[in-house]
Amino acid sequence: MALQVELVAADRQVWSGEATMVSARSVDGEMGILPGHTPTLVVLAPGEVRIHKSEGGLATAAIDGGFLSVDEDRVRIVSETVEQPAGV
Repeated sequence: MALQVELVAADRQVWSGEATMVSARSVDGEMGILPGHTPTLVVLAPGEVRIHKSEGGLATAAIDGGFLSVDEDRVRIVSETVEQPAGV
């Protein structure tokens, strides 16, 4: 089972694909998302988002804060500014 992930900046979609895990820092602390995660909407703190891609490898991107939502194994990360991820 995989997560369907979208990483979106204010002006463009930065990355989209399947992942086995996503981790990011919310304003309440570090969190990890795996398949089957309960529906969630959190405010993200500035920092790094890590996407463990299904085909292997790790994509990382620096964000300036934003939101992360999870619903039925779909993860959407929205931030005003996203530095181009490494590993994509």
